[in-house]
Amino acid sequence: MHELLMRRIYDKELPEGYRILIDRVWPRGMSKVRANLDIWAKEIAPTAELRKWFNHDPEKFGEFKEKYLAELNANENTDKFIENVKIALKDQDVLILYGAKDQENNNAKVLIQFLKKKIK
Repeated sequence: MHELLMRRIYDKELPEGYRILIDRVWPRGMSKVRANLDIWAKEIAPTAELRKWFNHDPEKFGEFKEKYLAELNANENTDKFIENVKIALKDQDVLILYGAKDQENNNAKVLIQFLKKKIK
């Protein structure tokens, strides 16, 4: 099986693979051509309310993680998303792409940990 990778969409060099943007809002200044996405999974992203509440505040990250995991578990799109990731991983690496500047406290970090548990 191939790897599940997390990368910031603005990184200059991104590895080859199946590219999934997991932000609800399109990354500022990123063209669709440069993004070169296979999927924009905005339905998997945190709700607008949760995103605005969190506001990338590192002190809120623990609570954000709990709330986002609850959203993922309640989201009717999550199972299909996991299945799509599993299928893509059979043929290539999967890149979970996000736009946040904070590379430690963001929804991609929560989602990739969630996916790794679900895909084992």
